[in-house]
Amino acid sequence: MKEVVETRVAVSNALEHTKVIALKPAALLPTTKSNLDSHDAKFHPMADETIPHRNLKSPESKRRSLHKLIKKLDVKNSLRYQRTPDDTYCNVYSYDYCYFAKVYLPTVWWTDEAIKRLENGEDVQPVFHKTVEPIYSSAIHDWFSKWGHLYGWRQIHNLTEIQNLVNDNGGIGIICAKRKIVGLSGHIVPIVPETEKKKAFRNENNEVLYPLQSQAGKLNYNYFARKRRDWWNHPRYSSFVLFYHD
Repeated sequence: MKEVVETRVAVSNALEHTKVIALKPAALLPTTKSNLDSHDAKFHPMADETIPHRNLKSPESKRRSLHKLIKKLDVKNSLRYQRTPDDTYCNVYSYDYCYFAKVYLPTVWWTDEAIKRLENGEDVQPVFHKTVEPIYSSAIHDWFSKWGHLYGWRQIHNLTEIQNLVNDNGGIGIICAKRKIVGLSGHIVPIVPETEKKKAFRNENNEVLYPLQSQAGKLNYNYFARKRRDWWNHPRYSSFVLFYHD
């Protein structure tokens, strides 16, 4: 999705972690105006009872329900995720995937003024374009490094490790890349569990070169691995991060 406002360049996790405290998640209320058949109200969660949530009972139930979720969201065909002349919607799809997986990933985030008020103990409510603003993929890259640990995310530095964690635990993996040019769109993509038929691309040593992923963007794929190769290493991006949530 088109970038509007950039955050600062992310610094080391250790340094940033000393500067932040836990804030309540920035989240707008679900609405039926936000749905798979519309481009409206994208920054709101979808109030659609037919969309399955991740079943947290066991790793197997998590994996199985995530694949049901991918099928239902149907990023390849759902109008909600189709590109327009101005925008693509990788952040919206990643948000929806995480929301129904019962994991917090922001689609809006607190303004600087709202953060100050929250840190001072005020009960600030999320109001679109007043206390919260949309957050896009390059800014989410920085959000992960600064805030992600407070919401259960941990950074992984190896593609094989993150794919195996997603597979073994039915967890949520994310690749997020930041654009070099401020104001241009980065990219964010969920890493999803492998199945008997849908696989990550591995080398002869069984190391993951291209994880199994699901994305919205210029092209939408319910599943892909080798098709876009190591897109996160494209020269347009200044850096990328891998983050995992159980």
